[in-house]
Amino acid sequence: MHLAAHFPGVNNTTVWADPRSGSQIDFSSFEHLARTAERGRFDFFFLAEGLRLREHNGRIHDLDVVGRPESLTVLAALAAVTDRLGLAATVNATFNEPYELARRLASLDHLSDGRAAWNVVTSFDAFTGENFRRGGYLDRADRYTRAAEFVATARGLWDAWTPDGAPRPFRHQGRHFTIEGEFTVPRSPQGHPVVIQAGDSPDGREFAASTADVVFTRHGTLESGRAFYADVKARLAKYGREPDELKIMPGVTFVLGDSDAEAQERAAEIRHRQVSPQNALLALERIWGRDLSSYDPDGPLPETDPDPGSSPARGRVEHGDPLAVAARWRALSKEKGLSIRQTVIEATGRQSFIGSPLTVAEQLIGFVAADAADGFILVPHLTPGGLDDFVDRVVPLLQERGVFRSEYTGPTLRSHLGLAEPVWKG
Repeated sequence: MHLAAHFPGVNNTTVWADPRSGSQIDFSSFEHLARTAERGRFDFFFLAEGLRLREHNGRIHDLDVVGRPESLTVLAALAAVTDRLGLAATVNATFNEPYELARRLASLDHLSDGRAAWNVVTSFDAFTGENFRRGGYLDRADRYTRAAEFVATARGLWDAWTPDGAPRPFRHQGRHFTIEGEFTVPRSPQGHPVVIQAGDSPDGREFAASTADVVFTRHGTLESGRAFYADVKARLAKYGREPDELKIMPGVTFVLGDSDAEAQERAAEIRHRQVSPQNALLALERIWGRDLSSYDPDGPLPETDPDPGSSPARGRVEHGDPLAVAARWRALSKEKGLSIRQTVIEATGRQSFIGSPLTVAEQLIGFVAADAADGFILVPHLTPGGLDDFVDRVVPLLQERGVFRSEYTGPTLRSHLGLAEPVWKG
């Protein structure tokens, strides 16, 4: 089983009102979570990143106001206070250039002795692009073609030096990039940084199968996880790849208690704190596409249908057809007699694994055994101490059962993930 730690922050998973919640800007917060993950012998530490503060009805979303430092800068600092933990940064392929980003990632791989990873994301919205000189707008159909060429170009740059340390000229000419010259950074300790991909569309799945080393997916239930796992793994053969060359790791949450009943009570309390009355209405407005500020969060859902072509939110990725989502929420509300806030809590609950440490350990093992995942990227609800209990109480049980390492066996992130070093193609 593979395990990674997601630093919680700009989302409605984190419970900022909890007195134990700390800063997501102070370096001590990043250091605490990274050291905890390394103490638990996790594969890697994962940082998400947004390039613009999200808005709702023209106002900055209340969970975004704190922002976050740039990911690769944070990871470079963490390389100095960790020894084996992989360091993964989300960096957008739409708003960066291959030479510059390949150089930054190769530098991090050298500084960390082979522990760097790049989570490739794409964007097509002009809202995010407004932060960039050229506008940054990219047609939806082009975002994965650019990303695929971007990764291929970066890998060509990482192969521009021979394994014995000799630089060679580099030239690439393609639809999105035409560059030539010499790469300034020698081949890094693990050959190439590990490439992670997080898209779920058909194009995203194909991109993962052709290009990625790890998939960060949102399919956190057994049924959807098995379907996603089977679909993506089946795509590998056409690219000459074996199933174990791509690790599928859903992002999941957890709640622990001394008993299963106590954990369920804690999970209900956490869900209630994650969805305030204000955030319940914001969630509803994103689906209905209209101003619902006059509605009572403790009252019933709107009788009017959503406006599929409108949304008050900007900078947020939405999943699903608004009319279909509204229909599911109405059915849920009617079946259980739920208010707006209760419906949002029920429909958007984020606790994937709930129970005693033994129950959660067995659930995780069951997912991997059922081919629903190769491992998990854990997203705690507290910054930065939310991983502590898992490492102290669940990891030892996984180790006792022989499904998770007790010690690191290699120095690089590729060795943690069981991935071969890329063959040099200079």
